[in-house]
Amino acid sequence: MNFQDLELSLGKLQTRKKNATKIAPFVALAILFTIIPIYYPSMHHKKLSQVLSSSSLGPLSQDNVLHQSNNSSTEEQNEKLIAASPQINLTKSDASNYSVAPQASSGREFESKLQDSTEPVEEALAPPLQARTNGTEKCDLFSGDWVENIEGPYYTNNTCFVIQEHQNCMKYGRPDRRFLNWKWKPDACELPKFEAHQFLELVRGKSLAFVGDSVARNHMQSLICLLSKVLYPVDVSNTTDQENRRYEYRDYNFNMSIFWAPYLVKANKTEPNNIYQPFNLYLDEPDEAWSTKIQDFDYVIISSGHWFNRPAIFYLNHTLTGCLFCSQPNVSQLTSFFSYQKAFQTAFRAINSLKNYKGVTFLRTFAPSHFEGGVWDKGGDCVRTIPFKRNEKVLEDYNLEFYNIQLQELKVAQKEGENRGLKFRLFDATQPMLLRPDGHPSKYGRWPNPNVTLSNDCVHWCLPGPIDVWSDFLIELFKREATDR
Repeated sequence: MNFQDLELSLGKLQTRKKNATKIAPFVALAILFTIIPIYYPSMHHKKLSQVLSSSSLGPLSQDNVLHQSNNSSTEEQNEKLIAASPQINLTKSDASNYSVAPQASSGREFESKLQDSTEPVEEALAPPLQARTNGTEKCDLFSGDWVENIEGPYYTNNTCFVIQEHQNCMKYGRPDRRFLNWKWKPDACELPKFEAHQFLELVRGKSLAFVGDSVARNHMQSLICLLSKVLYPVDVSNTTDQENRRYEYRDYNFNMSIFWAPYLVKANKTEPNNIYQPFNLYLDEPDEAWSTKIQDFDYVIISSGHWFNRPAIFYLNHTLTGCLFCSQPNVSQLTSFFSYQKAFQTAFRAINSLKNYKGVTFLRTFAPSHFEGGVWDKGGDCVRTIPFKRNEKVLEDYNLEFYNIQLQELKVAQKEGENRGLKFRLFDATQPMLLRPDGHPSKYGRWPNPNVTLSNDCVHWCLPGPIDVWSDFLIELFKREATDR
């Protein structure tokens, strides 16, 4: 090789070195952005500027805390997630009782949006409505079946302060836990898991009223237990009884109330100190305990049922019309279907007549009881430990008649409300709850006493328990209302 050839070869080598020097940073970056997503999948959706700013020399962000070593215990990770989430009001002992991992993704999306957004905080915290509805907008939420759910309940009887004794099945020794491991699966979609923070964002600045009997109260208490994962309410009730309560979530300017109205219409006892004697029912007069108080509410959930099977004396236009299970001579014996239909007619007309009411009214349909082996006061009990499949149980007898009456009167109310722009919606709890004979307290709402004989409770629902799915339904119904608006 002569000198010129050597010089030419050295020149080519130097050129390659210079080119390699220029290319090297790009190669390094390519390797970097190939490796990072493999080991940190949650960074896939982050912007380039966010990835570059997360170097080891920079401060530790909330996202970095959330993505620390997989060797950390689940409890530690849950506590870190709670600490990094906005509006959380829980102790460490509370945190360990919840399975918060499913919220991690949405929490990171909220935080990322807050970092880059100039929107108000409450708007940035809430994901787009289209994403929140999760494809359920046109799905029939109430037609489906119960499927096993390994995640278990949202809360425990140790983490919620509003569980009444007769619904605290775990406290009173219910031996099985399998009734807690089911979730409702609609036929045509997935019912998303209840997210407390998302619910509170949906109802920010709004109010919710429950009108009905003790099962309506059971529903409200279930909702409070579910929301306790984020925040406990302030009890601002002006009474000491459990029948009429008001709670405020002041961080969200949201309040909820329960109005005791087991008959929906005006009622009083024939014997003041004996609830087992017939009630006087004035079937064309709404109960003012609720009808004069709901005008300013944004959402009203109205329900009733089981009390209509008790002895009662019926009045229309202040005139004795008939009775149910009464022994008065020359009084027509009427059915519970008669009083049930009249009561819902009167209740819906009362709502439609409210001058300034602009809220949405949900009819929560009848939730059947599950007494077997006898009626409620003759030894009937509910001892099953798993749900029915839909082909194992059908709606029949008085349950079917009550349900049909509700649907019929809802249609009438919807038609009458159209002229004023009032909305009446169906909250169809009947079929899902018909399939849950395993969810009642039975004898596990008290300690056993050999000297006292009490009936088993196959009407109310254990907390936690199947009734928690009602809030899964409710948040989806609220999303649909927000989408319509």
